[in-house]
Amino acid sequence: MTGAEEHPLPAEVLAAVREARRILVLTGAGMSAESGIATFRDAQTGLWEEFDPMRLATPEAWAEDPAFVWAWYAWRMHLVRAVEPNAGHRAIAELGRLREVSIATQNVDDLHERAGSSVAAHVHGSIFDLRCSDCGAPFVGEPELPEEPVERLDPPTCPECGGDVRPGVVWFGEMLPEDAVAATEAALEALEPGDVCLVVGTSGLVFPAAGYPAMARSEGATVIEVNPVETEISDMCHHVVRGSAAQVLPRIVAALG
Repeated sequence: MTGAEEHPLPAEVLAAVREARRILVLTGAGMSAESGIATFRDAQTGLWEEFDPMRLATPEAWAEDPAFVWAWYAWRMHLVRAVEPNAGHRAIAELGRLREVSIATQNVDDLHERAGSSVAAHVHGSIFDLRCSDCGAPFVGEPELPEEPVERLDPPTCPECGGDVRPGVVWFGEMLPEDAVAATEAALEALEPGDVCLVVGTSGLVFPAAGYPAMARSEGATVIEVNPVETEISDMCHHVVRGSAAQVLPRIVAALG
């Protein structure tokens, strides 16, 4: 597909962002892929390529073998720590200095925060938001992360009850964090005609996030998709910009100046 950098950005997109008072940014896996973070189902390489991530990301897998599950997530945490926010993350942070911006992300990494943004909601949790799997107490220590993948690694121990510490991601079969869902819904309800909802790098396959663009549109906001490919939500957006976050978002923000 032709790169977005070869085409002028639609004047309607630039005008909508320029005139918006409030902007809600919804981001998915494509946002972080440009930093070198493999998407969940593409993360199976090397030692882990024979394992189905659906079998690693469940409460049942954790109950059966915490050291096995923790080893995979510890390796994922190491990979996230090893990369940097990309130009798209930095552009959103800059946008937050120019407009009132709320961010709701499906990503479990901390790249938005490291780029300088405040994230209203991690809808699927955060891999670094560690907590005890028994008593739920937050774990504030720094876990040791392997520099090479290992098959088994004992998780940290909760200082409150002695239970195993788990990553703060939402596993299959678990409820989404109530506070994250509430924060996202509040940001959606705060949108008014003339505001903008930027939908960046999400496939539109996973609910409830897949329904958020339609909710933004019902509030009167202009919905703009930034994605190099067509998605399940493309047809519900007012405008579609075909390109990656790192290609498109810096150009949008630059146009505000």
